[in-house]
Amino acid sequence: MNIKKIMGAGVIGLAAVALLAGCRSNSSSTSAGSSAKTDLKVAIVTDTGGINDRSFNQSAWEGLQKWGKDNGLSEGKGFKYFQSNSASDYVPNFNAAQSGGYKLVYGIGFSLQGATESAAKNNADTNYVIIDSVIEGQKNVASATFADEQGAYLAGVAAAKTTKTNKVGFIGGEESAIITAFQVGFEKGVASVNPSIKVDVQYAGSFTDASKGQAIATSMYNNGDDIVYQCAGGVGVGAFTEAKALNQTKNEADKVWLIGVDQDQKYLGDYTSKDGKKSNFVLVSTIKEVGKVVEDVSTKTAKGNFPGGQTLVYNLKNKGVDLGLDNASAAAKTAVATAKADIISGKITVPSK
Repeated sequence: MNIKKIMGAGVIGLAAVALLAGCRSNSSSTSAGSSAKTDLKVAIVTDTGGINDRSFNQSAWEGLQKWGKDNGLSEGKGFKYFQSNSASDYVPNFNAAQSGGYKLVYGIGFSLQGATESAAKNNADTNYVIIDSVIEGQKNVASATFADEQGAYLAGVAAAKTTKTNKVGFIGGEESAIITAFQVGFEKGVASVNPSIKVDVQYAGSFTDASKGQAIATSMYNNGDDIVYQCAGGVGVGAFTEAKALNQTKNEADKVWLIGVDQDQKYLGDYTSKDGKKSNFVLVSTIKEVGKVVEDVSTKTAKGNFPGGQTLVYNLKNKGVDLGLDNASAAAKTAVATAKADIISGKITVPSK
């Protein structure tokens, strides 16, 4: 996004992956094993992707788990998630968090903007954070945004340095300013290396329809795209399914690639090729440190420094976004490092729309 009001602080690193089955809210109360260091109760309200989406929501939940356990809190008491199975769950989930005494509540994703804004107006003594959107004029709301276009630009550079067909694909979830930033950044990164490379862009119109993601990925690979960047939440699961199935029918030298999003998704790319070689098809992953934002703002709030009314921007410079190099070649790594330095220095400005 191009909203650059206040720079997010701190060195951001990815939390460990935890695949958890979804339900509307978690009710377990596993002890953290130490006395509580704070009485602040923190919750997240997910979008419809849920905390097992292997992407955006999961990163947020992992960050909250880490923060809660670091502070001696118990899951289901000191920290908790409320999963939204549909948009109609947003308001009830915010109400449930308020009733449960959670005084810092995160709305995970731009689709929760309206529900977050309404909850904040109705509960002035509770602090809220909207992720990937901006709510202005409310002192009990902080907005956290990401320079997604910067990480996507680096992914485009890596893709351009890797493609053999000069055709790559981009799968978006629902069309929005957020996903457009990924798309534009990726296209600009590809073009910076070779403007003749074709970028095939398709949107699924969903963040949850894995079958749609698989169908789009199938079409792209069949049309000669040898690298696909999926920015589509749960839809991306289908793209992973297709990439694995297709690569298992190919010799290692003929593999196709997938680019991960929001967290380092290399762990999803293991397979065995037709010629019997153990391999991995995740080229690189654009990393969006939602979990570390949850840790960062929760820590500030526990210390009495909630950034109410502010818009925090997380980017390459403050390590709020990054690129996991996964299986990138030496040439791709060198090109990415150069582009990253140029973005951080201001030599390259990546557009978001």
